[in-house]
Amino acid sequence: METVTETITGTKNFIELEIDKDLTEGRYDKVVTRFPPEPNGYLHIGHAKSILLNYGLAKEYNGQFNMRFDDTNPTKEKDEFVQSIQKDIEWLGADFHGVVHYASDYFEQMYEICEKLIQKGKAYASNLNAEEIREYRGTLTEPGKEDPNSTRPIEESLQIFHDMRDGKYQDGEMVIRARIDMASPNINMRDPILYRVAHMSHVRTGDQWCIYPMYDFAHPIEDAIEGISHSICTLEFEDHRPLYDWVCKEAGFAHPPRQIEFAKMYLTNVITGKRYIKKLVEDGTVDGWDDPRLVSIAGLRRRGFTPESIQNFVRLTGISKSNASIDYAELEYCIREDLKLRDRRVMAVMHPLKLVIDNYPEGQTEELDVPNNKENEELGMRQVPFSRELYIEQDDFMVEPPKKYKRLYPGNEVRLMNAYYVTCTSYDTDEDGNVTCVHCTYDPESRGGDSPDGRKVRGTIHWVNIDTAVEAEIRQYENIVNEELGVYNEDGSVNVNPNSKVVVKGYIEPIVKGAKAYDSFQFVRDGFYCVDCKDSTDDHMVFNRVVSLKSSYKLPNKQ
Repeated sequence: METVTETITGTKNFIELEIDKDLTEGRYDKVVTRFPPEPNGYLHIGHAKSILLNYGLAKEYNGQFNMRFDDTNPTKEKDEFVQSIQKDIEWLGADFHGVVHYASDYFEQMYEICEKLIQKGKAYASNLNAEEIREYRGTLTEPGKEDPNSTRPIEESLQIFHDMRDGKYQDGEMVIRARIDMASPNINMRDPILYRVAHMSHVRTGDQWCIYPMYDFAHPIEDAIEGISHSICTLEFEDHRPLYDWVCKEAGFAHPPRQIEFAKMYLTNVITGKRYIKKLVEDGTVDGWDDPRLVSIAGLRRRGFTPESIQNFVRLTGISKSNASIDYAELEYCIREDLKLRDRRVMAVMHPLKLVIDNYPEGQTEELDVPNNKENEELGMRQVPFSRELYIEQDDFMVEPPKKYKRLYPGNEVRLMNAYYVTCTSYDTDEDGNVTCVHCTYDPESRGGDSPDGRKVRGTIHWVNIDTAVEAEIRQYENIVNEELGVYNEDGSVNVNPNSKVVVKGYIEPIVKGAKAYDSFQFVRDGFYCVDCKDSTDDHMVFNRVVSLKSSYKLPNKQ
């Protein structure tokens, strides 16, 4: 796969330049990167950037890419999230060779390192509660105050730490803090907490531990143990870098990793916050973390996005040091570009209106040879059944059309796509005046959609053969956010678009019969659709609209 480190201009990004410098100076012999998510939810499109960047760097430098779960907080972690994350990373194409690392693999080493810090006088036990710790910590403009426990004798702090592990303290009753500098201008260096008591069962270690390391303490240790050379993370960790380096130094690692930060990828008008998605799931607004309206990787996959489209999207957005918002339409552009040459183009009718060709022989069915994709001849041809009775779209017929209406109306001739010229002769209505059937005659000499006498028609409409069409549930998705009103309401809830999911019963060419989960097609004149991986069956096919066919969006100049 083309990695996200390969830019349009061919120039190297700032991370690559730093890695080149480190290798030239002999700081590292090998580039080793990692993706370390906490398994407390599903991954979203923003995570894809980090995954593909870290994997791409390892691949570019013939190094190693590690997959690691940062499972240090059992309060929110589930095996469901572990499985979904691993599946997402594999699907995106980031190869970790089947080896999965866990922070919990290193709990014993973290414990020993914390013991070492206490013995060195670099950490101490504190019984301040959470509110008191915040108060003593100070503010961004005022220095903190020394913790009264900071002078506790080393032996006493060490014994307390052992007692914490043995379950002799309740949650929140005691913590271990680093001894650094309560007057530091960087608030993260003001004696941060290293360990806390949490009597909770862990998804992997069960009840073996009742104390757990804090992220800022555990993360650099995990990286160092695994021999990570470059810890690539997002900008919010820039102020945490001094603490990252402090932990590595005081723990005594000879070749500590180097942390480098890059800008997150923000998409306009999407929901990525786990608490918001969790609320949508719990309220039944969406049918799970993989609902196709979400930009979770699982949701995008279920909707019909391809790994290649997301790889290209991440590559086009680039790597920078400045946060910026990306238009969601750019992601849609990438999936259109990916599918337009690989998908077969088939006819599907969403709002059926019966059409009868009165002069076509009754009981006869013929097979029309139709190209699968005129832009990609390698996809070959297919045969499409055609007979006397068809379905067309309701809005392809009008009794009293406006000016410049090019489709079917009484007395007008149009082209049935890939088939024949037909002329409307009459129509039937129900007791309420609604059109129920359109009657036409056809020109037998116009097979294939061209007339031998050279006459032209202004309109072309698509159709399906009633006897052979596949009935399907078709889900037409729009953004789950009501873009006109903004992403969130004043109370913090999501401003949900009531039309984000519209379900219709449609009829499709028989070529889709037997299609499997994730198989995709272009429904002509409408958009790209894929077979839903959860709800579609052989007897009840379900299609998700991946993206509409056209957009006014133009790719920005990335030069």
